[in-house]
Amino acid sequence: MVHTTIVRPADPTLREALRLALLFSIIKLAVQVAGTLISTHYGYGYFRDELYYLVCGQHLAWGYVDQGPIVAVQARFGEILFGKSLVGIRMFSALAGAVMVGLTGMLAWALGGRRSAQGLAMIGVLVAPQYLGLDSYLSMNSFEPMFWMGCLLLVLLIANGASPRWWLLFGITAGLGLLNKPSMTFFLLALLFGLLLTPQRRLLGNRWVLAGVALMVSLALPNLLWQIHYHWPTWEFLRNGQIENKNVTLGPLPFLLTQIKNLHPLNLFLWGAGLLWTLFSPSARSRRWIGLTYLLFFALMMALHAKDYYVTPIYPVLFAAGGVAWERRLAHRKLVENNRAYAFPIMETALLVTGALILPMAIPVLPPQTWIRYTSALHLHSSNSENNAVGPLPQFYADRFGWQEEVDSVTRIYRSLSPADRARVGILCSNYGEASAINFLGAKDHLPFAISGHNNYYLWGPHGYTGEIMIVINGASPEEMREYYSSVVVAGRMDHPYAMPYEHRNIYLVRGRKKSVLADWAGFKNYI
Repeated sequence: MVHTTIVRPADPTLREALRLALLFSIIKLAVQVAGTLISTHYGYGYFRDELYYLVCGQHLAWGYVDQGPIVAVQARFGEILFGKSLVGIRMFSALAGAVMVGLTGMLAWALGGRRSAQGLAMIGVLVAPQYLGLDSYLSMNSFEPMFWMGCLLLVLLIANGASPRWWLLFGITAGLGLLNKPSMTFFLLALLFGLLLTPQRRLLGNRWVLAGVALMVSLALPNLLWQIHYHWPTWEFLRNGQIENKNVTLGPLPFLLTQIKNLHPLNLFLWGAGLLWTLFSPSARSRRWIGLTYLLFFALMMALHAKDYYVTPIYPVLFAAGGVAWERRLAHRKLVENNRAYAFPIMETALLVTGALILPMAIPVLPPQTWIRYTSALHLHSSNSENNAVGPLPQFYADRFGWQEEVDSVTRIYRSLSPADRARVGILCSNYGEASAINFLGAKDHLPFAISGHNNYYLWGPHGYTGEIMIVINGASPEEMREYYSSVVVAGRMDHPYAMPYEHRNIYLVRGRKKSVLADWAGFKNYI
């Protein structure tokens, strides 16, 4: 059988779509870089998780307790290329966000939209606070929409008549997505059933699908073997989070409302229109699988009591569909007929203006005290996805304060020791944020490697520390510490006013652990 494709180099609509997608991608990248420069100027430092990922990048492996391996590779390349520059180490996440915006425009094109549909869809994604926030720091979350939308674009191209050989590229994209974050599994399941429930199931009936699946499995297999070798630590991590009620659990309506808020409330008229168009419009009959994929994935995340932002990566395709829906609904408007990229001036201007007003909720572009006054005056409130008490700033901002002060205090304590004590002292922290700050920011001070039982730090082990002399950071009282050590001295304190409340704690200098750290290491394990 001979297959043809609508994707031709000479296709003028493709060239136009690519140029417009590139323009919006550049705008997105500029916004993210500028946001980091401004936030750094106002004193916001490394985010807790960034420090952890950077240390993971120094310990490359095929898996980690609480993440896939790609974010560690991203962190390693960022550090090699840019050193400790915040703009540099966040560059790959910013680029992933830029690609996501461009893919949104290309999805609108693949769905049959012209420049007006593409422009509207990309403006909607560009101003969505959730994406602005996720793309503003080093993480695996910024890469998720890129991989997911890449898969959807390939399926759309195949459905539009492209060669089924594109399933090979689908397999590579999906395999990399699985190495990025386990949630890719649930997206792929939703996509599979979305296709099976519609006539587009015919797309799955050829040998290239099997070849693509084989590629996907081959790419993901090393991580699977790592999980087996370490007795499924990621599964244990996820289960502990549910057992200990780590995350905020929302009912169906609050779960949806939080996403509407985080994606920008006005955007509901865009992605909501896209969802309705894919599900009910006669002209979108061949696109039903897109709406069904979203509904299935949404239901699956609800059933698993996932964090609300876990659904975020799937929305760009609905933004693209929404752009097409509005373009067809207002096809006789002059700007639409003239194929303008800015064809819906009222809606798009409203999105841009209100997007600018709520930008400080996504990226810390205001000094902390100004941010507090600004959000209070506008009655803007941040949502928290975890059950932790917060201070004057939301966790996403608060976790950027106090790390250098911690390192400075530990360095002072370390240098106060005799040469003999410095040669044998260990550093023990209660979580990966504290330990990673010391291991990354404190490297220039030649501090000992800080250990912890938290997540992947547990697998890295106790580094031979016995507990004979230790610098310990935790939330225990001196009385509680004396149950484990013969000598306990409060030698410093973490007490940054903007840090999370649980990071206001003592830094102890202790001696004579009653049970060796080596012998007691199994008790330090904390996958959560």
